[in-house]
Amino acid sequence: MNTTTFQQSSSPRSFSLPISVSARVGIAILTLAFVLGFPGNMFVVWSVLCRVKKRSVTCLLVLNLAVADALVLLSAPLFLQYLARGRGWEFGSAACKLVHYLSSVNMYVSIYLICLMSMDRWLAVTRPFMSQRMRTKRSLLVLLLGVWVLAFLLSLPMPFYRSNVKIMKNNFTLSICIPYHWKSVGHRAFQYLFETIMGCLVPFSLISTCYSSVICRLQSAKFQRRAKGSRLILMIICAFAIFWLPYNIVNIIEVIGLLQNSQSVIQAALTARPNVTAFAYFSSAVNPLLYVFAGSSHIRQAGLSFMGRLFEATNSESRSTSTFTRSGRSSSSPDESSILQTLSVKLGKPFKGKSKERRSSSMAGKEANEPELKTLATVEQLE
Repeated sequence: MNTTTFQQSSSPRSFSLPISVSARVGIAILTLAFVLGFPGNMFVVWSVLCRVKKRSVTCLLVLNLAVADALVLLSAPLFLQYLARGRGWEFGSAACKLVHYLSSVNMYVSIYLICLMSMDRWLAVTRPFMSQRMRTKRSLLVLLLGVWVLAFLLSLPMPFYRSNVKIMKNNFTLSICIPYHWKSVGHRAFQYLFETIMGCLVPFSLISTCYSSVICRLQSAKFQRRAKGSRLILMIICAFAIFWLPYNIVNIIEVIGLLQNSQSVIQAALTARPNVTAFAYFSSAVNPLLYVFAGSSHIRQAGLSFMGRLFEATNSESRSTSTFTRSGRSSSSPDESSILQTLSVKLGKPFKGKSKERRSSSMAGKEANEPELKTLATVEQLE
């Protein structure tokens, strides 16, 4: 059962199924996705690893997203041969299960990495000091590992519900890699409901909550800075929603048809599923195009390193976002330099500016200057 066979005494290799309109559409989408997406995602990986010196949280999340997309696009040639040759699935049952399993892993990795991006933006805006404490290399690696493990676990139903089934067609026996649920309505409804809930409803509810809070916070603080990192993340979220929403809608339609035992509704979902699946597959190719669009202002100056400039900008933007609350408060407070100048006169020490004062005080003996340092700290807290 693990190999594809064509059984007929005369010229068995000459037989092939006619290519349908749906198959032609799938071939066009997959070809475009592979041609644009695989080199594009590898370019993102190269840019992050070789051209970015200081990698922000957003930068590392984008790196993992590009790796996941590149891995799933490696399966495109198998699907293209499957659709174009018309001879069924010729790569065996193990490959049938594996490529669909990896596609499912990519879906979950992508959406939960986007969730991490949204949560990081929410922390940076609403809890800036907590965000700075939590933004450590160790905590980020733990979160990334957790996302990958979660994706592999959530994708476990996929290989169980895929099989390399043999069918008879014009006295030929050929294998087709299709969903297989042992003619059980319960298993079929469970798979599509599980994918929709864990791959759409739960993560997008979290993303919507985070960004609603961010928007309200920025409006209440009258923080008008248009952050490139925020725009980039919003574009990634919108692109993922556009490409995966039709797939999840078809899942819901098929579940409704199964529960109502409506063959017309089930048939409509089965007819639309190949095209929406290929459309969702294209989401792995669109992110590099978004990065090019977001970093277009750096192309003329940086050349091939423009993407590195874009990701480095997210690093500096994260630092400025985390301190906008303090800068907003200091704008309505007395001038900091004048306060420190008055204090230095009373202490009998010259004032050379805030940055120099801190450096010189840190180099001096802590025991001798402890009262002065406490007083300076008190003034800064009042501000």
